[in-house]
Amino acid sequence: MDPKFVHLRVHSEFSLTDGLVRVGPLMKSVAAADMPSVAVTDRNNFFGLIKAYKAAEREGIKLIIGADFEVLEDDERRYQATFLAQSAEGYRNLTLLISQAYQEGQILGRPLLRRDWIQARSQGLIALSGGRLGDVGQHLVAGRSQEAKAALEWWMSLFPDRYYVELQRTGRENEEDYLHSAVALAAEENCPVVATNEVCFLTPEEYDAHEARVCIGDGRTLNDPRRPRHFSDQQYLRSPDEMIALFADIPEAIENTIHIAARCSTEIELGKAYLPDFPTPEGVSIEQHLEDLSNEGLDKRLAALNIDDDEVYRARLKFELDIINQMGFPGYFLVVMDFIRWGKANGIPVGPGRGSGAGSLVAYALEITDLDPIEYDLLFERFLNPQRVSMPDFDVDFCMDRRDEVIDYVAETYGRNAVSQIITFGTMAAKAVVRDVARVQDKPYALADKMSKLIPFEVGMTLEKALEQEEQLVNLLEEDSAAQEIWDMAVQLEGLTRNAGKHAGGVVIAPSQLTDFSPLFCDEEGHGLVTQYDKNDVEDAGLVKFDFLGLRTLTIIDWAVAMINEREDIASPVDINQIPLDDGAVYSLLQSAETTAVFQLESRGMKELIKSLRPDCFEDIIALVALFRPGPLQSGMVENFIDRKHGREQVSYPDAQYQHEWLQPILEPTYGIILYQEQVMQIAQELAGYTLGGADLLRRAMGKKKPEEMAKQRSVFEGGAKDKGVDPTLAMKIFDLVEKFAGYGFNKSHSAAYALVSYQTAWLKRHYPSEFMAAVMSSEIDNTDKLLSLRDECKRMGLTVKAPNVLEGKLHFSVNADGHIIYGLGGIKGLGEGPIDDLLEARGNSPFSDLFDLCSRTDPRKVNRRALEALIKSGALDELDAERSVLMSALDDALRAAEQSAANEAAGMGDLFGEVVPSSENGDPYRDHRRARAWTLRDILAGEKESLGSFLSGHPMDEFQQEVRKFSPRSIRELTAGSKQWVAGLIVDVRLVKTQRGTMAVLQLDDGTGQIEATAYSEVFEQNRDLLVKDQIVLADGRLQMDDFRGQLSLRAKSFTTLEAARSSRVRELKVGLSTDAVKRGVSSELKRAFSAHSGDCPIVVEYKQPAGSAMLRFGERWRVTPTDTLLDQLKELVGQDAVELVYER
Repeated sequence: MDPKFVHLRVHSEFSLTDGLVRVGPLMKSVAAADMPSVAVTDRNNFFGLIKAYKAAEREGIKLIIGADFEVLEDDERRYQATFLAQSAEGYRNLTLLISQAYQEGQILGRPLLRRDWIQARSQGLIALSGGRLGDVGQHLVAGRSQEAKAALEWWMSLFPDRYYVELQRTGRENEEDYLHSAVALAAEENCPVVATNEVCFLTPEEYDAHEARVCIGDGRTLNDPRRPRHFSDQQYLRSPDEMIALFADIPEAIENTIHIAARCSTEIELGKAYLPDFPTPEGVSIEQHLEDLSNEGLDKRLAALNIDDDEVYRARLKFELDIINQMGFPGYFLVVMDFIRWGKANGIPVGPGRGSGAGSLVAYALEITDLDPIEYDLLFERFLNPQRVSMPDFDVDFCMDRRDEVIDYVAETYGRNAVSQIITFGTMAAKAVVRDVARVQDKPYALADKMSKLIPFEVGMTLEKALEQEEQLVNLLEEDSAAQEIWDMAVQLEGLTRNAGKHAGGVVIAPSQLTDFSPLFCDEEGHGLVTQYDKNDVEDAGLVKFDFLGLRTLTIIDWAVAMINEREDIASPVDINQIPLDDGAVYSLLQSAETTAVFQLESRGMKELIKSLRPDCFEDIIALVALFRPGPLQSGMVENFIDRKHGREQVSYPDAQYQHEWLQPILEPTYGIILYQEQVMQIAQELAGYTLGGADLLRRAMGKKKPEEMAKQRSVFEGGAKDKGVDPTLAMKIFDLVEKFAGYGFNKSHSAAYALVSYQTAWLKRHYPSEFMAAVMSSEIDNTDKLLSLRDECKRMGLTVKAPNVLEGKLHFSVNADGHIIYGLGGIKGLGEGPIDDLLEARGNSPFSDLFDLCSRTDPRKVNRRALEALIKSGALDELDAERSVLMSALDDALRAAEQSAANEAAGMGDLFGEVVPSSENGDPYRDHRRARAWTLRDILAGEKESLGSFLSGHPMDEFQQEVRKFSPRSIRELTAGSKQWVAGLIVDVRLVKTQRGTMAVLQLDDGTGQIEATAYSEVFEQNRDLLVKDQIVLADGRLQMDDFRGQLSLRAKSFTTLEAARSSRVRELKVGLSTDAVKRGVSSELKRAFSAHSGDCPIVVEYKQPAGSAMLRFGERWRVTPTDTLLDQLKELVGQDAVELVYER
């Protein structure tokens, strides 16, 4: 059947500012409507092009490649134009135009083309006029017929036989007026016309959701009368018949869509990789160069390993080199080697390896990885399989802080026009889309907040999953029609592409210019250059991706080793890569499960696994990393592994019923359990004669579980085993076992490389605990919650963490000569790196003597009032001979004196009027401020909470200790199992857990003497949801029990209350002491106001004291109060701390 119509303008979700069309459903709809082609013309980008191209191929649709542009004229006028690629040349020109618009043409974040750029890149393109919003259209709508004619003639001369006047009937303003004028002008100038629908959504029902999407992008509400209405409900994917009927009076406009589609035939080459060139010595091929460098590197490695018989290594190296060269990847290995060696030479910490790349001996010889693959049975074919041609993929970990230096080196080496990072797209995720929709619908913020908070915080959470998991959400939607409105719209928008960003570690290196493969995207200044194709599409387009990943742990190790090597008692510097892997003290630390801050081994679940497994060798750490995943944990495999290790289950290879002696060397390190993917491959090789390449295909087939592929592999396995003389029945039983565990198998290369980093951190924690913990805390300096738990760990380890101190502190956490950790000045909120650098430079080798000295020696533009207040509140100035209240009182004088001194100095009047800045040499510089009101413990703690995010000088419960004991007789440290009682504490952590019965909360309570875990099951949690939040002091009633596994007490809570609520229920009377001096100061009226503001049921008794004696006055019923913390604080302020007492019932 002959085609009737083709849509030539479609905006997908990748237009970002508008467009609701997802490319998969688009192609299915186009195919269902018998349209042979479709053009996706997103706004000035190719973000979704490769995805659209592949989706079109799947449905047998020809994709017409195009883009919509905004063009800027010399007179600042802007108009629209659309270009479609006729050929490969047109595709290349479109790529260059898009890139140029971003790199050179952005104004306020909008990429704009210029006429001369279009003139230079017009070949291979068909141009559409942009309808009423094009330059011809704007002139016609405004009645400027001569200008319209001139513009049309310019376009027709630039695009001879390739320019079309675009017509639309979508019910928008000025469309019909424009259309009649445009048809008349086109006829006069003999220019063809074409019909488009500027499709933004697939069905008319999606119009409202599309309007919401546009408002989200524009920051407007749907009911805003001033918002521009650029779109209509008719911009859906109309059928060919609808379009033919719509343009029945201009049939040629429909026919021309078919002609244009026939003229556009651009194929994109997908899947062929183009490697960057690596320079080699003159006359030496790249293959030979790789071989020479690999042999040199192996000689160095073997010398360090003290290996006499190197035959196995030499043979393996030759085998790998043959495969690498045969597959055409020598350049890839050399490029990776080059930037890793540069990183190491410049002191940038590099990880020992990651992923399957650690299985390559060539990589080990070239120093790409640091783990001997032969010693740990790591397989090259798991990384690069000659029987399955795919790009090698080294994921390289660099120190987080210096990764960008390596990327910059690569850009300098291979050319800045050939190197960039990769784009990534943010989507409208479940929690955010609910808030966005509520905002554009002008719904109450409180409702949006409530709905968003009810959606569980989980990776991969969707609105559908949230409804399944959260009953409260279901109830809310049933009860509240406004909530249901939000939800219905959010479901339509969820998952849409929202914005563009930069991929964390992906870098591409092109053999020529990047624009030969992908258009470019950047910010307004031309910085942050990224490819417009994401990490998957960019590889399809032919570019090779290199992963430069930032691993915070490498930074921690680097910082810790630097601190250790600065110590005066260190005879020879520590080299973390030379530490022994059989250190008994390290395994003792691991067996005790004291692995907080140890890489990969610090989670609660991992600690439980460590306690059961009790690792005593490096292979056990490799196994730990592989075992701690959902598959093995749920399969019973972990329990088998542990029981076999500790002799509670017989070790067999792999099963007591079905085992073979040939498998013992393969499975011995894992006690006969098939744990690693490499073991699956080795079993197939040993038992059934597979090549390791073939065994890798078998492993993949087992993972995918495709029946036809598995039937084929079973037959090959059985035949191979028979040829090797293995009983076929036994062979197939073992095959079944291998198949069962292959789904859980983990990449041993990755596990071993990460196990090495785990061991290094455990070694540092065991032998240099202060430096290690200081480095870990420095890495989390902006994460208050994490710092709190790390301080608790330091306390458990017996380490001292001292408050920030301007006399000896540094930007990061540091360790002093006594082995104490000094809190990093960078951890003080409101300070910042600039002020800290200025402070440290001013301090030099001469400590500050007082606040006035500090202010006079620092730059007031950097170390300003805000910074100094933060320093005082954090306790960083406690060593400057004054309490915090005095320092705060003296701050104005210190700043003024420093300012005056600087002004005098600048005017050359240094000593004219004597000393301006008071100093300790001339008496007490704080003498005018010593009588400032002393801060209470609560004031001090509030200051610390504000500036540090936590408490250092005490605990918020300290001031309530006496009162708390009325309800909870024992502190947390004194609690014992088996009793039912009240426990008081500050909530320092809340963990929500989904169960079949609902949401339960696991709380960590802290009272300053210790911590206890309290569990609130779903019913108790729902009753107290608003109360169970961080930093709330609570009283919990429940039963204490011993958690045998953790060896700690836990509380199963039945109810919760606040101290204020408990106080109100048990207090007999409020007793206030009043002296004659207080009465003379006029506190009576203040007391009256305070009592009136807190009316309640508690009687007041006033003890009035005179020199001659005292009298008790009991106030009447109308003066009863509620003894809140606020009231008690006010009373203590008025009459003194010791003059306020709560009397409780006995």
